Amino acid sequence: MSEVMENKQGGEAYTPKFGILYEDNHIIVVLKPQMTACCPDESKDENLLDMVKEYIKITYNKPGNVYVGLVHRLDRPTGGVMVYAKTSKAASRLSTAMQAGDFEKKYLTVLCGAPDTERGTITNYLRKNTVNNIVYICTPTEDGAKFAELDYKVLEKTEKYALTEVRLHTGRTHQIRVQMAGISHPVFGDMRYGGALAQKGKLALWAYSLSFTHPISKERMKFMAYPPETETPWKEFKFSALLPKKN
Repeated sequence: MSEVMENKQGGEAYTPKFGILYEDNHIIVVLKPQMTACCPDESKDENLLDMVKEYIKITYNKPGNVYVGLVHRLDRPTGGVMVYAKTSKAASRLSTAMQAGDFEKKYLTVLCGAPDTERGTITNYLRKNTVNNIVYICTPTEDGAKFAELDYKVLEKTEKYALTEVRLHTGRTHQIRVQMAGISHPVFGDMRYGGALAQKGKLALWAYSLSFTHPISKERMKFMAYPPETETPWKEFKFSALLPKKN
């Protein structure tokens, strides 16, 4: 996904560790690599937000600290499309827009087995155990319970797997993983929530489509990117025949 970016001040070229789908003076839309945190955390591992800062600092020869605003999150094992803000004004407006429901996020996942119906809505109440960072399905009256809702559509099935598009109505921690495991069709590679029903491998969960209103121009923007098509289990499916054209 990476490409060599020319230094805008005529300096040494820089190769970012992530793909760039779009960039202007206000936002940058990137591809988050799987197993990379989207922002700094207690692990102190390399993270995407700092990578984006480094890219901007070197490419544009920026002195001092570089501002990059975190607008939304993806779990570490999940790859795909993310937008970061390059100014505080853009960050504030994007955050407000996201809270107002302006963002539309769609995910692709490979489920172990296929749900009984090809389309459906799953609703649960979820509770997060902050000690072990595991999310549980619970009753609405439990302390810390939060409503979770998603729509899914099965795009293609094989003997073992179902390529499924998921649209979130809420943004709960590990939501797709927990709710799909809750109907006994866990995400491929999700040993944490899928247990014996899941298959060992890299988690097959990808944020493939993101649309939102540009914070300054007010233009409606949409970005798409397929999962790694040569990797298991994604290679079982033909995305170009099933999905709109990617960016």
